[in-house]
Amino acid sequence: MRALHDEAEVRERLVPVILGADILGYSFVRGFHETYGLRSIVLSSSDIKMTSSSRFCDYRIIEGIDDEDELVAELARIAAEIESSGKRGLVVGSGDWYARILSSHKAELERWYYVPYIDFELLDEITQKERFYDLCEELGIPYPRTWKFDCADPDARIDAEQFTYPLIAKPSNSARYHYAKFPGKKKIFEVEDAAELTRIFEALKGSCYDRELIVQEFIPGADDGLRTITIYMNADGTPAMTCSGRVVLQDHHPAAIGNPVCIMSDRVDEAIEDAIRLLKHVGYRGFANFDVKLDPRDGKFKFFEVNTRPGRNTYYVNLAGANFVRLIVNDYVLGRTQERFDALKPFLFACVPPYVVKRTVEDPALREQVLGMYRDGLAVFPLFYKPDTLTQRFWSAVTYYHQISKFKRYVWDTGGKQASVD
Repeated sequence: MRALHDEAEVRERLVPVILGADILGYSFVRGFHETYGLRSIVLSSSDIKMTSSSRFCDYRIIEGIDDEDELVAELARIAAEIESSGKRGLVVGSGDWYARILSSHKAELERWYYVPYIDFELLDEITQKERFYDLCEELGIPYPRTWKFDCADPDARIDAEQFTYPLIAKPSNSARYHYAKFPGKKKIFEVEDAAELTRIFEALKGSCYDRELIVQEFIPGADDGLRTITIYMNADGTPAMTCSGRVVLQDHHPAAIGNPVCIMSDRVDEAIEDAIRLLKHVGYRGFANFDVKLDPRDGKFKFFEVNTRPGRNTYYVNLAGANFVRLIVNDYVLGRTQERFDALKPFLFACVPPYVVKRTVEDPALREQVLGMYRDGLAVFPLFYKPDTLTQRFWSAVTYYHQISKFKRYVWDTGGKQASVD
């Protein structure tokens, strides 16, 4: 698709189409409006009030949006609608399964849309966690000691007694795992003993999930040992933007473990350069988000995975001084190669009220530093956008303060142990 000429044409002719209505979905809505004054089309399977009540989107509930064929057909219908008005679409998604579908249908969708995702062959390779760890091994990038077990093999067994516990267990392919259903399902499992590991493996084999179960050594430390790294790579393989942050707290709901809900500015240059090396090695373009953790045993940042899309928390990039929507538009819509920019402004990406930080963060120095950032006005929740409707701000506040009850149920009332939802 031919590039638009300049930002004035972007403001007049670009129509963002956003799949999903979670925090990232709304961050896209906000970002396109803040940057270009655009109103987006949002597709969702249900009415997510914090986004559907926004004045800056055309919110459409599409039954069967999780069905690949139905989603692609709907995107074709919307493309015809956009083209009939003399405009051009750009399509983005807010989850791994959307990224996978957009990438796998990229050639077809590019007839109508700008599609800011890597080709499917590369996406499928590096999002398989076992292949990601092979790349880390090849490039000398630190990662946790890892084992893998095939959930598609009904005869496969785990010698669970061989391991030292606790361990971390997780699916190798989060997009495929999205559709699996079984009692006690979690995004990531913190495994305490051999019996629990065996139960998890058998449950996965009995579900529709047909990829590997990844078992990893447990890296000691609390949430605040985690770091998030976001990088944007130009089409020519050079980095356009780098940003990183320290995870103060992550979500502890069983279906959302690993999603940061409070991130503070923190620069981890060595890990950032490791991430750039990997992206250059595979010929990457666009947004990549890495989860890493500081291992106190050797002082190294260990890489867990790469997300081949903007992460759920990507609005923190804006807070650090880079505009994540503009990065996409400059590259894919305007065809511009961007000079490297390291986003370094102090920030606090905060999806939780300060009470949650005060009650949960155990390190007194870190706790006081973060609470000071709230007091200094550095804390930003991306759903709180003043130009939006009063109703949208109400539902955003409901989402924000609901974190108190979530932490009470899944952290405070469990003594910090992972709870399960059956």
